[in-house]
Formats: sequence, C-alpha cells, structure tokens
Amino acid sequence: MNAAALLLAALIAEAALGYPRRWPHPVQAAGALIAGCERRWNRGGPTRQRLAGVALLLALVTLAAALGWAVQHVAGEGWGLVAVVLVATTGLAQRSLHDHVAAVLAPLATGDLPAARRAVAMIVGRDTAALDEAGIATAAIESLAESFCDGVVSPAFWLLIAGLPGLFVAKAINTADSMVGHRTPRLVRFGWACARADDVVNWLPARLSGALICVAGRGGWRTMVRDAGRHASPNGGWPEAAMAGALGRRLGGAVSYDGEPARRAILGDGPTPSVADLRRALRVYRRACIGLWIATGAVAWAL
Repeated sequence: MNAAALLLAALIAEAALGYPRRWPHPVQAAGALIAGCERRWNRGGPTRQRLAGVALLLALVTLAAALGWAVQHVAGEGWGLVAVVLVATTGLAQRSLHDHVAAVLAPLATGDLPAARRAVAMIVGRDTAALDEAGIATAAIESLAESFCDGVVSPAFWLLIAGLPGLFVAKAINTADSMVGHRTPRLVRFGWACARADDVVNWLPARLSGALICVAGRGGWRTMVRDAGRHASPNGGWPEAAMAGALGRRLGGAVSYDGEPARRAILGDGPTPSVADLRRALRVYRRACIGLWIATGAVAWAL
C-alpha cells in the first residue's frame, strides 16, 4: 500500500468511526508532558526561557518521531497496515471537528443562546459569555475553517510525506503551539520556538486548505488572496479568508480574551454570519473533506 492509499484509508476510517469518547486521546498525554515541562523549565531570564522552549520543541519532535517510527516498524506490512491506519486516525479530526461545530449549530438554530455559547466555548479561546447569534456563528465558522487546516489537512499532509513519524511530529508541534505559543508575558519567550515551528509545519497545508475550501464553496478565491495576509497568523488567514469568501460573509473583527479587548482584521465582505451561514459552512467543510479524499485518491492512483 503506497502512502497516499494509506492516507485515504485513514481519512475514510476516521470519518466513519471517529474516536471513542470514553478513551483518553493521545493528545492529552502530549498536553500533560508539555504542561509539566512548561512548569519546570519556564524560569529565569529571557535567554534561558527561549533556550528552554527550544529544548521542549526538540524533545517533542524526537519523542514523536521515535514513537511514530516504532509503531510503523512493529506493525510492518500486510495486515499490520490495518493497525497503522487505525493509529493514524487518532491524528485526524474530520469527524470530531464536524461534531463540535454541529453541537453549536443545534442550540443556535433553536434560539438557545446560553447553550450555544457553552458549546462554542469548547472550541474557541475568546470570551463567549456576551456573544449574540452573529458572534457565536462567527466564532464557530472561524474555528471550523482554521481547524480544517490544523486538524485535518496538515496532519494528512505530513502523514503522506513522512508516515506516522510525520503525523505525530505535526500533532505534537500543533499541540505545543496551542498551549504555549501565546504572546502573554509568561509564554512569549518560552513558546517562541514552538510557535515558529507550527508556522513552518502549517505553511503549505494552510494554503492547500484555503484552496480546498474555495473549490468546495464554489468561490472565495479573490477574498482569500486579498485578505489572507491581514490575519495575525501567517497561516490562519488562508482557510478563514477562503471560508469568508465562499460564504460571502464577514469574519474577524474585535473580540475579547479574558476580559481584554483584542482587535482583529476583517476578512471578507458582506454582513456578519447568521445561523444559516453556519449551516452552510458545515456543508462547505464536508465537501472540502471529500475534495481532500478525491485529491488523495488521485495521488494514490498515480503512484
């Protein structure tokens, strides 16, 4: 089985099976390790903090690559590839991302804003207590678009390029960035290396994600190219601007984090999203996932 065929099998299996909710996810173990290292290593002056962050990154990459190689080596060929496919599904998030956003849509569609706020708080870091329908829909759509890159396209890309070691390394870096890659006084130096590594790992997948969203949404190219660079992240703007263009809606704008206001660039044109636009965004997302399957299948056939 070539790498693309293995990836296609993993994508289909993950979409069909998801991940058992009662089982602890491997990312939780990585998160516990990162949190422990941050508590113990993030001390001293600026130089020591940066060096400690580099050490964390090197340790994560080494452990993740070694674990991926070990699983792949032990599984071998033949029926062992079934185990590789099943393990690979733990690094993909098509099903769980869809389910989390659908959990926001359900109460929002019935006008239950408190329940919708609780659901969207599970997938975004901004303050949600005062969000109205447009604010909830905007937050969910932005998370859906950005996580399509982080949780689907990027791990798929690195699984294709470097097998389970590539997948595990990409997930470890993404997890570290989400935990320590923040510009807060405590983490701005310690998390610098992990944040920059995440930018590198997601550079091409972010642009592929934007393209897949534009194809799935039958438009949005102009908005993506025009507005992607306005985003604070060098990568996050591509899938988010693509989704804004595909929907013909405006994303971004002012939000708050822990009570502190944060200004963000506006992506796209038109009115702010509604519950109907969130429903449309989920349809675009499903088509984009299928587009990824088709592209992967084409590569598998060519190889």
